[in-house]
Amino acid sequence: MSVKFTKDHEWVKVDGDEATVGITAYAADQLGDVVFVELPDVGKSFEPGDEMAVVESVKAASEVYAPVSGEVVAVNDVLEGEPQKVNESADGDGWFVKLKLSDKSQLDGLMDEAAYKAHIS
Repeated sequence: MSVKFTKDHEWVKVDGDEATVGITAYAADQLGDVVFVELPDVGKSFEPGDEMAVVESVKAASEVYAPVSGEVVAVNDVLEGEPQKVNESADGDGWFVKLKLSDKSQLDGLMDEAAYKAHIS
């Protein structure tokens, strides 16, 4: 399963034509303790760069942008009751949405892990 990253600190894990999206551990650390997550509705479609979700922490509110275009096929409902999962497992249980990809070639424009690490250093 390949993982790609955006300059806005979202990650995308692709499995077939489905992409799981979340924010990076770096972004979660920058936000501090996450206290609220607002997720989109299943069935909603996004284009790259569209505001897809909102994360609120004790420090600030931050938008989460769609890294690729697609339709939301699942949201991580656990985050509504346990927003701290974003801090505990940003790249695992703290995922936000699953998208049905509409254009896999958009993944080519995202960073791999090495490029992302260089971006944040």
